[in-house]
Amino acid sequence: MTATSPPPPASVGSPIGHSSAGHGFLAALDDRRLVLAAVGPNWFASVMGTSIVVTAAVTLPVRVPGLRPLALGVWVLAGLLLVAVTAATAGHWIRHPERARAHLDDPVMAHFYGAPPMALLVFGAATLLAGSDILGVRTALAVDVVLWLTGTALGLLTAVAVPYRLFTRLDVPPEGAFGGWLMPVVPPMVSAATGALLVPHAPAGQLRQTLLLGCYAMFGLSLLASLMVITLLWNRLAQHKVGPAAMVPTLWIVLGPLGQSITAANNLGAQAALALPSPYAGALHVFGLIYGVPVWGFALMWAALAGALTLRAVRRGLPFTLTWWSSIFPVGTVVTGTSDLALVSGSDLFRAAAVLFFTGLVVAWLAVAVRTAAGTWSGRLLRA
Repeated sequence: MTATSPPPPASVGSPIGHSSAGHGFLAALDDRRLVLAAVGPNWFASVMGTSIVVTAAVTLPVRVPGLRPLALGVWVLAGLLLVAVTAATAGHWIRHPERARAHLDDPVMAHFYGAPPMALLVFGAATLLAGSDILGVRTALAVDVVLWLTGTALGLLTAVAVPYRLFTRLDVPPEGAFGGWLMPVVPPMVSAATGALLVPHAPAGQLRQTLLLGCYAMFGLSLLASLMVITLLWNRLAQHKVGPAAMVPTLWIVLGPLGQSITAANNLGAQAALALPSPYAGALHVFGLIYGVPVWGFALMWAALAGALTLRAVRRGLPFTLTWWSSIFPVGTVVTGTSDLALVSGSDLFRAAAVLFFTGLVVAWLAVAVRTAAGTWSGRLLRA
């Protein structure tokens, strides 16, 4: 353990560096029977990052020729990733149960149990928004409902269970706060943002109103918890500095609750009139813009800080690990939030910013996806 923050366990993703092993399939593994030994809940971040690219593409406030077919292809890839990671996780629990249970007691890995519910929620939304071109609206809606209900239940569980474990069992030093502490408390915000897509499809009356109000409750739950964690993270950075380079990408996670809350506030506000009387519906619709613009400003500031710290780490030799996926989904939520602000306000500023951020998102996603594929093929990311 360093003097600044706890190092990521090997299960978070071993760095890709030079190795004397060959470059063939799983050549970096000494024993291929251990191929599933290092699989953890953090692998679901790849599903989150890939799915948010789909959502960001189809909700972009400008028309780009050929973008929707490309988004559809990425949706297929996200589905394959979800199936593969779920199967690998099941195999991990069957073949390495002691190591799997140890993740619950790891002060870093335990927080990444927030990734599986978010992966379900984001892929479900991508299925409704893009996958319906292949599956049809009825089937896509059914898939989204199942994934939303499952992801929401799991997300509410992690939002309580992981902090409870942190408060009662996990041994964390004063300098132990890191961006991953947001992972278990952000899923309810994702449920709020993606649940807004289901409000028009819910039966009119009490069920639709309950869905809308429930999403707002989850919005508040996640927002307040995230603000407390961000404050702790800021204090840790000020008191104990940045810490190990491998953990720097987790600083981008802060953008997740910021961007997703902007998305949720505007998506829910747009549907409020379907479930609430006009005075309240109108206020909630206006709230999306009033809340979103200031938070967007803070998100830009944090993105600048995270970018500067990432460049600093790169100059000092930033290794590639699975924590690099920590930047993809959060940036994607800033894209969707900016797109919503552009639609609500009609501002060319937000429209141009959405395109700029989306371009950065795609470049980052391609870079991380290629490195992940190479590290998985060689087995370097699978070393326990």
